[in-house]
Amino acid sequence: MTQRLKEVYLNTVIPTLQNKFAYGNVNEVPVVSKIVVNRGLGKFVQNSKSFDNFLDELSIITGQRGTITYSKKAIANFKLRRGSPIGVSVTLRGEKMYAFLDRLINLALPRVRDFRGLNLESFDGFGNFSLGLNEQLMFPEVDYDKITNICGMDISIVLTSKTNEESVVLLSELGFPFSSNNIS
Repeated sequence: MTQRLKEVYLNTVIPTLQNKFAYGNVNEVPVVSKIVVNRGLGKFVQNSKSFDNFLDELSIITGQRGTITYSKKAIANFKLRRGSPIGVSVTLRGEKMYAFLDRLINLALPRVRDFRGLNLESFDGFGNFSLGLNEQLMFPEVDYDKITNICGMDISIVLTSKTNEESVVLLSELGFPFSSNNIS
């Protein structure tokens, strides 16, 4: 079963991008290649039970089991040893990526308090978009009663476009709510 957002991309976004940027070939049209959801443990690094809770929450939110990331260096000020676990990460591709993106756009972002749209300055110059969320409670899959620690996450959306302009058009057509005072 194909995801709803993937059908939107194939049926409406590709023709719109081809008309706007005059691509000669369908394969030149930018596409969302992967989404990386990263969650650092911060002050919960010392608590090993936090890893299990964070892995479970991230797997509920994304629909895929995450991996634990480990420190590359020892930093004495942070009481961090080399090789100690510091975060949880999930890389989404294919159908799960489109399913997560659909839930993010239509369910999670509208539930953010005082949300006025995404900032266009979050593009990196190569067409990739990153955003940070303060808490996991905006996702409807997360059960409020089972939350032990409120912790945010970083979401990076990797696109195959060459410029930020192409990425803005692509993500806007997919339904990303960009801030109206940023769009020119």
